[in-house]
Amino acid sequence: MVYETSYESGRRPFKPDLARGKWEKPTDFIYACFGLALKLDLFIVSYWFYFDMGLFGMLPYYIYMAIYLVPILVIHSFMGQFSSSGFISAFRVSPFFKGMGYVSLALSLTSMLFYGIFAIVPLIFIMHSLRPTLPWSCEGFKSEENVSTICNMTDTQVQTVLSSENESDIYEMTVVHVPSVLFFRQHFETLRSDSYMGESNDYELSWQIAGLSVVIWAIITFIFLKFSETAKFGKLLRCMILSTLALLLVCLVRFLFLPGALDGITHYVKPRMDSMVEGGLSMTIIVLQAFGSGWGSIMALSSFNNFKTNIMSYSWIIAFGQTLVYILFGLVTFMLDHYFETMKSSSFSMYVEVNWAVYLSSASALSTLEVPNLWTIIYYTMLLMASIIVMITQLFTVFTSLFDEFELLRHYKQQVIVGVLCFLASASIFFCTNHGVLYFSALSLDAIMIHSVMHLLLLLAVLWVYGRERFQRDIEFMIGQPFASWKIFILRFIAPLFLLYTLLLGVFISSMEHAFSSSVMLHISLILVLVPMLFIPGYGVFIMCQNTGGFCDRFRRACRPNDWYPTEMEDRQQYEEVVGNADITHQLYEVTEEVN
Repeated sequence: MVYETSYESGRRPFKPDLARGKWEKPTDFIYACFGLALKLDLFIVSYWFYFDMGLFGMLPYYIYMAIYLVPILVIHSFMGQFSSSGFISAFRVSPFFKGMGYVSLALSLTSMLFYGIFAIVPLIFIMHSLRPTLPWSCEGFKSEENVSTICNMTDTQVQTVLSSENESDIYEMTVVHVPSVLFFRQHFETLRSDSYMGESNDYELSWQIAGLSVVIWAIITFIFLKFSETAKFGKLLRCMILSTLALLLVCLVRFLFLPGALDGITHYVKPRMDSMVEGGLSMTIIVLQAFGSGWGSIMALSSFNNFKTNIMSYSWIIAFGQTLVYILFGLVTFMLDHYFETMKSSSFSMYVEVNWAVYLSSASALSTLEVPNLWTIIYYTMLLMASIIVMITQLFTVFTSLFDEFELLRHYKQQVIVGVLCFLASASIFFCTNHGVLYFSALSLDAIMIHSVMHLLLLLAVLWVYGRERFQRDIEFMIGQPFASWKIFILRFIAPLFLLYTLLLGVFISSMEHAFSSSVMLHISLILVLVPMLFIPGYGVFIMCQNTGGFCDRFRRACRPNDWYPTEMEDRQQYEEVVGNADITHQLYEVTEEVN
């Protein structure tokens, strides 16, 4: 036999799930990847090093996209499409690195623990939008004493402040709150006051948020039970993504008529050299968000493509499409920020406390529109759908990878799905507390740091251990197009430099975030994000222990491709013929091969 099999290596054979299905339309893969860009914690966590840069700050994104984002997208898609398996089994290309699949599994599940809050918040505002008067509008909001808001800080109140100051008094800063932010804080007694909530504050569970969390997980469970087939799930995802983007465009047009919105757009598109510099420094991190919170999502999604799907052109479409989503949400944020800028007084220094502009502060802006209830429902329905899209897409890749790797679980698919979702619903209760809502971003930033390490190891596994020649041969066999050698050179020698910089920047940002977070969140991050990284060397050692011979022979056996061939019999036979006639064929099954 001209390719390495599990029978020759003595390991458990891989048995493909022939009932896993395919996308109904080839473009469903593209839509699913567009859905990964709706991961809106990016717009919360990374505000200071993304949004204020504007459109020109994103120009370095396109440079990084050409240098390593699109080529790495091709590698991810290649591994999933060629092997027709999820992000665990796809590492049959080099079993020594299979632990990376389990790390991706851990990252995916961890992100689902806190991401429910991004679906809960829109649901809260949608429910209260059914009331005759919006509770966060100036008419319906009940402000506590001595709290300045954009509602009571009118021209009269400003003159009162100015007239009451003595000559010796200096007003350095007056903080003005946004009612919709205060409305959300009212769900927690410890967040009602303006004082900083430190680690010494007691943990407080909001039963309303916990109840809505159960509702969100019930909706997700219903989706997976009703749309369990790949074709149906892809169709649902396609409709949801198109509807979400359509609603986003409608809201974007409506926001144009907010006071200060046009100034926000002007600021967004205005060329600024400082934006270019800041973008060059920080866009290396934003680029890595294209792969989803679990890192291996695109591998699993591409496994449902037809074997000959042109992943090179699809990768460019995905990259540009995700950028468009970022730009649209960036426009919304800039318009909202400049809307609140119009409320500042020129008489003294005033700061309008805008929190989670896309999620929380936006409700107060919507309350000033005509028919505010309707616009609030439309806007937050869009955010709710975006959050659910991210969650079900991520979970779909998790279930796909589990069923591909563990044959026994395929007989109990519904039980496994319900069991995992019930576990996640129970474990996510912590993020319905005051500490969980405030400090979840530490987990998200830690995941960004891990992504850099995972990409470095992927390049090592595919382009060095498996070998650039084999990779180029396999991808040309699959799609009929060569992968240029200059791209290989960039990925082997230049892209790692950017990834190392991203890793260092991620470590710095993550450490700064943990400095203001709680110790409990640090322990959670260590257990759920950093400890799983031990699976990578641990699984490699486990594979080596299963082999025989000296250390070098064991390592070579562990790195050799195992059952690495197309699952369809016709494609497999053609691949056997191609590999059998190649000069490098012997590297697939000789124990004494050179690894590089």
